Amino acid sequence: MRFKFFTVVCCVFLQACSNVGGRGSETPPGDIAQVNEIADRYLSHVLSTTPEIVYFHGLVLDHHDKLSKNDLASIKSRELTINRLLGELEEVNVNKLLGQPEWITHAYLLQALRASVALRVCRNELWNVNQMEGWHSTYARIAQLQPVGTAVFRNESLARWSGFDIYIQTQVRNLQTGLKLGYSAPKTVVQRVIDQIDGLIALDIKQSPFYSPAARDPDVVFGNATFDIVTMKIYPALVLYRDFLSQTYINAAREALSVTANPNGLACYAASLQSYTTLNRSGKQVFELGMQTVNNNKAKVVELGKKAYGLDNFDAIIARVKTESSDQFTNKTDMLNFARNAVHRAELEMPKWVHVIPDKPVIVVPFEEHEEGTGRAAHYLTGAEGQPGEYRIPLQEPENQSRGNDEVTAFHETWPGHHLQVAIAQSITGIHPVTQLLWFSGPGEGWARYSEALAEEMEVYKTETAPILRRAWPARGMVVDPGIHLFGWTREQAIAFMTESGRVAGAQGDQMVDRIAIQPGQLTAYDSGGLEILALRMQAEKRLGNMFDIREFHQRILENGTIPLEKLRSHIETWIAGVKETNRKKLNGF
Repeated sequence: MRFKFFTVVCCVFLQACSNVGGRGSETPPGDIAQVNEIADRYLSHVLSTTPEIVYFHGLVLDHHDKLSKNDLASIKSRELTINRLLGELEEVNVNKLLGQPEWITHAYLLQALRASVALRVCRNELWNVNQMEGWHSTYARIAQLQPVGTAVFRNESLARWSGFDIYIQTQVRNLQTGLKLGYSAPKTVVQRVIDQIDGLIALDIKQSPFYSPAARDPDVVFGNATFDIVTMKIYPALVLYRDFLSQTYINAAREALSVTANPNGLACYAASLQSYTTLNRSGKQVFELGMQTVNNNKAKVVELGKKAYGLDNFDAIIARVKTESSDQFTNKTDMLNFARNAVHRAELEMPKWVHVIPDKPVIVVPFEEHEEGTGRAAHYLTGAEGQPGEYRIPLQEPENQSRGNDEVTAFHETWPGHHLQVAIAQSITGIHPVTQLLWFSGPGEGWARYSEALAEEMEVYKTETAPILRRAWPARGMVVDPGIHLFGWTREQAIAFMTESGRVAGAQGDQMVDRIAIQPGQLTAYDSGGLEILALRMQAEKRLGNMFDIREFHQRILENGTIPLEKLRSHIETWIAGVKETNRKKLNGF
C-alpha cells in the first residue's frame, strides 16, 4: 500500500496524552497494540476484498485491477473474518485507551463491526436493488475515478472492467436466491432501477461512464480495448440485468414499502436504525422525538411567517413561500450559478466559525445526462486523492425549483456541511487510517443538518424563504421513516406529511418514499445526529459561559471525523471539563 498502517500519539483533547502508544516510539502496551493490530487487519481485509471503496474515502491503493467479490460464498467468508475481529476487539479494555488515539480507532471499529454483524439479519445481498446507492451507479462513478495515464494503470483498468460482466451476472443470481427465500425490494424501487439502467444503456458507448478510462487517456490501443469491453461485455450484462428486473423480478417483488415484509424485517429495521444513527433508540422513541421536534419547528415557522408575510397559519405560510416568484429560477444556468455563488459565499465566512480550514476545494457540477430524472437528489461526493469534492446537482425543471431550498441544500452539502466535515476528516493526522474508511450517518448527516442552522448564524442565506423552509422540514424523517416501516403508514400518508413542509413537492414525494423503503432508518439519522450536536453545543455554552469559543467547539465536533454519537458526547464532555480545569488553574495562578 502507498500509505502505512500507523498511529502517532496525539492529544485530540480527549485527556492528557502520555508518551506511550505511538508506533515508532516505544512498543505500545497490550490493549493499545491490540487495537492497532486489529485495525491493520480490518483495513487490509477491506482493501483486499472490496478495494473500490477507497475511491470514496481518500485512501490510496497500489493496484486498481480488482472488483469486489459479490458471490454468496465470498460474502460468507468476509463475515467469518468480521466475527474474529469483533471477538478480539471486544476483549480490549477500553479504559486503558483513554487519552490515546486508539480510543478513537476502537470507537469506529466497535460501531462498524457490531453493526455489520447485526445487519446480517437483513440479508441485503439478496435484495440489492437500490436506486439511491445501487451497484450500477456506484460502479459508474468508480469507472470515472479509475486511474489512467500509464501503461500499468491502463492494464489494471482493462483487467478490472473485463470482469464486470461476471459481477453483474452474480447480482442476478443473488436476487434469484433472494426471491426463493422470500426477500425482495419494493416494486416501485425496482422500476426506478430499471429506469436508471435504461438510462445507462441508452448512452452512446463513448459517452458512457464505463468508457471514461479511455476518454481520459490518449492511448489508442487502450481506447479500442476499453470500447470492446464496454460494447461486448458490460452493455450486454447490463441488458441482461435490466431484462431480468423488468421481465421476472418486478413481478415477484413485494408491494409493501416496509422492510417488515421481508423475513426478520423487524430485527432488520432495528439493526439498520442503529447502524445509521449510532444511537441505541427504538423506532418508537425516534418517532416520538421526531414528532415533538416537528411541532416545535412549526411554531417557529409561524413566528417567521408573521414577520415576513403577516400570516399566522403554518399551511398558509408554506403556500405563500411556494408561490413566491422571486424564489423561482429562470433557467438551468441561473440555477447552477446560484448554487456556485452560495457555496463561495459560505466558504469566505468559514474562518469565523472553525479554527482550521482544510485546503481541499469543492466544485459545483450538474448531474450527468444519465443521472437526470432518476430520483436522485443533489449530493456531495468525496474527491479522491488530489481531487476536489463535488457538489452534484440536478438541473431538471429549474422553473419548479426553489432558491430557498437550494440554499439550504448547498450549505448542507458543502460549507459548512459535508465538505468541511469530510475535508477535515481526511486531513487528520495521528490516528489510524481506518477512521477515513468508516463513515457513520448519525454524526455525518447530523453535522450537515446542524450546518443548515449554522449557515443562518453565518448570515449567508440571501433568500427570505430559506430560513422558513429549513425549519419546516427537519425531523420529519424521524417520523415518516418509522411511520412507513413500523406503524403502517401508506405512501399517500407519508407524502402528505412530507409535502406539508414545502421542501418536498410533486414527484419528490414519491421519490422520498421509495428512498425510505430501500434504506430503512437512513432518513432518521439527519436529525437524530443534528439534535445531538445541538444539545452538546447548548451544554457547552451553559457550562462554559464566557469561556465558550464557537470555533473551538466546532473543531472538537469535527476533529475525529464521524465518530459515533455516544463517543462524541463523551469527547465533548471531556473537552468541557478540560477547559474548565484550565481556567480554574489560570485563576489560581498555576
